[in-house]
Amino acid sequence: MRVGELSKRSGVAVPTIKYYLREGLLPAGVLTSPNQAHYDEEHLRRLRLVRALVDVGGLSIASVREVLAAIDTRDESLHNKLGAVQEAISQPSAVELDPLAIEDVQAFFARQGETECVDVTESNVTHMLAAALTVARSVGHGQFRDLLDPYLEGLKIIAQADVAYVAKQRSRDDVIEAMVVGTLIGDAVLKAVRRLAHVQVSRDVIGDGPGDPAS
Repeated sequence: MRVGELSKRSGVAVPTIKYYLREGLLPAGVLTSPNQAHYDEEHLRRLRLVRALVDVGGLSIASVREVLAAIDTRDESLHNKLGAVQEAISQPSAVELDPLAIEDVQAFFARQGETECVDVTESNVTHMLAAALTVARSVGHGQFRDLLDPYLEGLKIIAQADVAYVAKQRSRDDVIEAMVVGTLIGDAVLKAVRRLAHVQVSRDVIGDGPGDPAS
């Protein structure tokens, strides 16, 4: 297909496609003349993935490049590659970490048997968690750390559903792509569904009438 058809099928404007090509996010097409190139289904697939990373994930071009590099690495086990992708799509916070929050994260990992946990500051994922606990402490909710263990138990059910979903994909590349897109979309869905769960549970536990909930 030519770039116009690639644009039509992907929903990405031609100037944006050309920008992705210049940035190396999309492989060059096969030249059929000095000013014409043809693209195939793999270009369409990669373009949709880039679009998901940018539009759904809100990642910068530099971060998208890191994700794609992790996906394209061939000498990693699938499990390690998924970990690398998760790191790449996780954005560390600019918050200066509270040492007590770091200790909370390390204690949490130790309780869960993750004894080989790296330095919190060396992982985007653990840095995000420590940053969240830092903010919680700064607004007087240091005890929020007590929710980490029940959160993990609840999220394991979701993780099992996530992994079962990606494991159904036909190829290794399909698995990686499904994990990336599923994580980004899943994060957005979880936020919305969690709000609904709060409404339902608070109605039962707190009630919707006037008065002090503590009474």
